[in-house]
Amino acid sequence: QVQLVESGGGLVQPGGSLRLSCAASRMIFRFNDMGWYRQAPGEQRELVAAITTGGRTRYADSVKGRFTISRDNAKNMVYLQMSSLKPEDTAVYYCNQDPPYGSPWGQGTQVTVSS
Repeated sequence: QVQLVESGGGLVQPGGSLRLSCAASRMIFRFNDMGWYRQAPGEQRELVAAITTGGRTRYADSVKGRFTISRDNAKNMVYLQMSSLKPEDTAVYYCNQDPPYGSPWGQGTQVTVSS
């Protein structure tokens, strides 16, 4: 069964850091590129970071230099290290395959950046 469980979100001050974790089902993780997405209130979900099965990464311009996506093939885990956080980063963060077509979304994890 397909399953995606995100964790690690929370409330942080501007300039702070968080590390998000995604536990993916083995069937998703082994055969798909993975990505971190976020959705702010009133906005569409957007891809902010992606990583291929071979470890190649790409990022949205808004997070380049601040976010790092990684994957642990042995643990079926995907991570998003976020640094120098800004209020504009506030959103619910989700992981999924890239592209996500046909794959259910998890509950996501809330990241709130505020003084």
